[in-house]
Amino acid sequence: MADWQTLIREQLEKDRDEATALLQAWVKNPSVQGEEESIQESIAKTLASMGLDVDLWVMEGEELLSHPYFVSPRTVFTGSPNVVGVWKGAGEGRSLILNGHVDVVPAGDRAQWSDDPFSGKIEDGKLYGRGATDMKGGNLSSLLAISVLQKLGVKLKGDVIFQSVVEEESGGAGTLATILRGYKADAALIPEPTNMKIFPKQQGSMWFRLSVKGRSAHGGTRYEGVSAIEKSLAVVQAIGKLEKDRNDRLDDPLYEKLPIPIPINIGVIEGGKWPSSVADLVKLEGRMGVAPGEQMEDAKAEMTAALKRLAEVDPWFAEQPVELEWYGARWVPGSVAEDHPLMNILHRQFEAVTGKRAVVEASPWGTDGGLLTALADTPAIVVGPGVTQVAHYPNEHIVLDDVFTCAEIFALALIEWCGVAEQNTQN
Repeated sequence: MADWQTLIREQLEKDRDEATALLQAWVKNPSVQGEEESIQESIAKTLASMGLDVDLWVMEGEELLSHPYFVSPRTVFTGSPNVVGVWKGAGEGRSLILNGHVDVVPAGDRAQWSDDPFSGKIEDGKLYGRGATDMKGGNLSSLLAISVLQKLGVKLKGDVIFQSVVEEESGGAGTLATILRGYKADAALIPEPTNMKIFPKQQGSMWFRLSVKGRSAHGGTRYEGVSAIEKSLAVVQAIGKLEKDRNDRLDDPLYEKLPIPIPINIGVIEGGKWPSSVADLVKLEGRMGVAPGEQMEDAKAEMTAALKRLAEVDPWFAEQPVELEWYGARWVPGSVAEDHPLMNILHRQFEAVTGKRAVVEASPWGTDGGLLTALADTPAIVVGPGVTQVAHYPNEHIVLDDVFTCAEIFALALIEWCGVAEQNTQN
C-alpha cells in the first residue's frame, strides 16, 4: 500500500515555490465585486491545463433571479463569471465539491495598510494582501489537493468538483447558480479561514432595516414633538433583549466558546435632518444571526414579535409601530452531523498530518455551505487555512505553511472519501 502521506508531502514541497507564485498572482488581482473576470479566466485556464472539464459562465436568467434564496445588490453579472472544473472519477466512488469564492471585499482605507492592499508581499512566512485569507489561500489548498494527486498518478473513483464562485460576500448567488446548473455531490469542503478548526455547523444571517418614527417640532419647543432618536433607544434595547433571549436558549457545545453565538448587530444608524428640529425618522440597519437548524422564517417571526411588544411598554409604538424590512444579503444556516463519514475522515487525516487532534466548533459567520447543504443535498463542512480576525482587515495575510498543511489534509481526505481506482506511477 502506498505511503500516501509521505508522497503527498514530498510532492507539495516540490511544488511549493510554483504554488506560492500562483497565490501571489491571485492576490495581486483585485477581484472585488464586478471585477472577477480576469482571475476567473486565469483559474479556468489552470483547471483546463490540469485536464479538468471546465465550465465558465456568467450568471443570468429568471430561474436564478426569481429564486427565493437569491440575494444580491445587482441583477446583471457581466464581468463576474463562475468557474467549475470537474475531475472525473473512474466510477463507483463518492463525489466531493471543493467550493471557494474569489470575490473580495474592498481594500478600505489604504492608509491603514503597510503596503499596497494587493501587493502579494511575502514576509516572515506570511503572504499579504486583500483576499489572501478570505479566501484565496483556501482556494489554493483545494487546487493543490487535486494537482498533487494528479502528479502522483492517482485516479480516483469519485468525481471531484472544484468551484470558484463569485458573490459569496453578497449572499451566495454564485454558489446558488452552480446548484441551479446541476452541480451537486455526496459532500463538500469549503476552505474558509477557520484557523484549521473544523466547522460542521455554521450560523446563517439576514440583513434588516428598521424605521422608527417620531413627530417633528422646532428644537426650541422640542417637548411638542416626539424624537425618533429617543424612541430608537428603546428599539435598540428591545433588540438587545431579543439577542440575549435567543442566545440563552441555545444549547450547543460547539458554540460554548463564543460569548454571543448568534449575534444581532446594529451596524448603521441614520436619523434627523436639522440640528434645530426634532427628528421624525430614524433608520437602523443590522444583521441577525440564525442558528444552525433554525428556519430563517422563524427567526424573522421572533424579530417581528419583539418589535410588537414595544407597544406594551410605550403607547407611542402602538400608534406608530416600528417598520421592519428584510433586505440585502442573506446566508443560509447549515448543519452536518458530527459523526458524518467525512467528519471522521477529516479527524483522522488532520491528526495524521499535524500530530494534533482537530478542534471542532461552529462557525460564527455564514458561508455558501448552507446553500449546498439545504438546496443541493450536499452536506458541507467548513475548514481551511487563515484566521477570521484578519479577514476584511487592513494588512490581511495568510500563513503559507497553513495553506500547504490544508492541501495535504484535503488530498488525503480525497483519497479516503472518493477512493483510489488506480495509480499510474509513470505520471
